[in-house]
Amino acid sequence: VHVVESGGGLVQAGGSLRLSCTASDQSFSNYAIGWFRQAPGKEREFVGAINWGGRGRHYANSVKGRFTISRDNAKNTVYLQMDSLKPEDTAVYLCSPTLASYWEDPLEYDSWGQGTQVTVFT
Repeated sequence: VHVVESGGGLVQAGGSLRLSCTASDQSFSNYAIGWFRQAPGKEREFVGAINWGGRGRHYANSVKGRFTISRDNAKNTVYLQMDSLKPEDTAVYLCSPTLASYWEDPLEYDSWGQGTQVTVFT
């Protein structure tokens, strides 16, 4: 399943952004979708994930309470709503599909898009 991320940009600390992860393949709805981020010189970091039906979610502690993942399978799209953004949230954000039950390991994911840059300034 090929995915494309969008919605990144430049935002002041405390602000919000909503990222989208969209696929053209209808089989998208069969997969859990994970969001990761990668800052320069750092490893890819798990942000959160949502199961195929949208009722199961899991977040990294660093974003819990600030970020929310949702999905609209009719639109083949998963969203990452990011509120109360901090400068340390600055990174390229990527999404990917998985059929695995453990969501935090990037090796469990099938394919990656180009990502979308999020930059948070003070």
